[in-house]
Amino acid sequence: MSVAHTSGPAEGRRFSLLSLFEAMATPHQLDRYLELVTPMVTVRDLRAEVVEVRRSTADTVTLTLRPTRQWRGFRAGQFVQVGVVIDGVRHTRCYSPANAQSSTDGHVELTIKAHPDGLVSQYLHAQARPGLVLDLSQAAGEFTLPSPRPRRLLLVSGGSGITPVLSMLRTLVDEEHVGSITFLHYAYTENDVAYLDELRALADANANVSLVLAYTDQEAGGHLHGFFGQEHLDAVAPWYADAETFLCGPPGLMRGVREVYRELGIEDRLRTEEFAPAAAPVEGEAGGAVSFTASGVTADNSGATLLEQAEAAGLHPEYGCRMGICFSCTTVKTSGCTRNVRTGDTDTDPDKAIQLCVSVPVGDVALDI
Repeated sequence: MSVAHTSGPAEGRRFSLLSLFEAMATPHQLDRYLELVTPMVTVRDLRAEVVEVRRSTADTVTLTLRPTRQWRGFRAGQFVQVGVVIDGVRHTRCYSPANAQSSTDGHVELTIKAHPDGLVSQYLHAQARPGLVLDLSQAAGEFTLPSPRPRRLLLVSGGSGITPVLSMLRTLVDEEHVGSITFLHYAYTENDVAYLDELRALADANANVSLVLAYTDQEAGGHLHGFFGQEHLDAVAPWYADAETFLCGPPGLMRGVREVYRELGIEDRLRTEEFAPAAAPVEGEAGGAVSFTASGVTADNSGATLLEQAEAAGLHPEYGCRMGICFSCTTVKTSGCTRNVRTGDTDTDPDKAIQLCVSVPVGDVALDI
């Protein structure tokens, strides 16, 4: 039986008043005016205030965020889009919460690696302070733990890819999960391992949790050395064929694990999340032209992604992660052939929705921008 929800008189009046205020605020949204008074008071926009900043390694910063009332929580392994204004321009990037999904304080914990060419990550690493207000999206993504929880889990991470799988580990511990959990993390050296003390404490306090640290540039210490291979898999999880594996890390680690699982015929046991697309080579020289039909702009094909080419042509299409994850830049390709730089697949279908940030044109392409 379904029960219809009927708005009462008070709720109807509040909705009418809100609509009236928003109409009076035209051409800007009401939140654009409220943020001039206090950025954390919003009607519709979701924002978050930085309440704590920690720097546990030389190139990472951990931010604890307090979202506004619109926040709906997250599932371990999902990601959020974070927006920050730098020199008057709003930039958006994707990050995975590292805290347990069962956290009761409503806070969101993000650990961000300052990449050498990362505008947003460098800014947050250097400038983030308590009181900074950021734009925040609702959580999204399918890289999540199944229910019921698997009897055996292998969590594999590298570098800043630790955050979504750490969220999974913290969630499983909070749930008092009794199945076997092996947490395998790759880093250059021990000094590059974020959350090292907590990882060791979790393993010491939970008999079903096994922590394995693999160092690629440090020969002493740790449990494994060098890069991932079947010998590492055999050493830490000989029961891998009977387990679910969750993987997040840099392209080299992702590629290495996928190749081993493919050779073993167990790709169906592997779940992945990545925040750096691996560029697939485009056959031949870049040629043709890109037509942005809605804007009446045409430019020679430079071979860059369609998002970059649109921006180079003076256009400003919507985007979020710039890595093929959030789908904010999805646009209709009206004609032509494109290649996905993450998969290498080509697409020649007309009137097809594509992601600008991970698509490059192969010859002439027309877009509804």
